[in-house]
Amino acid sequence: MRPPKHLRPNTKKWFRSVLEDYILQEHHYKLLTLAAEAWDRCQEAREALEKHGLTYEDRFGAPKSRPEVAIERDSRIAFARLVRELDLDCGTPAELDRPPALRSNRR
Repeated sequence: MRPPKHLRPNTKKWFRSVLEDYILQEHHYKLLTLAAEAWDRCQEAREALEKHGLTYEDRFGAPKSRPEVAIERDSRIAFARLVRELDLDCGTPAELDRPPALRSNRR
């Protein structure tokens, strides 16, 4: 199986390394895809926050949290839960090292 085309290059690399290092059942591929998408969404939100900052002023001049703060938080939580659900003990797509072996589902 190949990583979805819409994933970022580092995320595709991570996706492939998980497929190489772990034995996954068919339904796990969908969870792995969701985890990869959540990671990419988190990175997109982080980039937007770096560009625009954490807050903006509403029409009354009061500071408000940018929507990307919630997107980053929710995507980070989703990624962590999906990795846990898949029983993966590995790094994030941004890390270059291979995930460590896990006895429960390692090839």
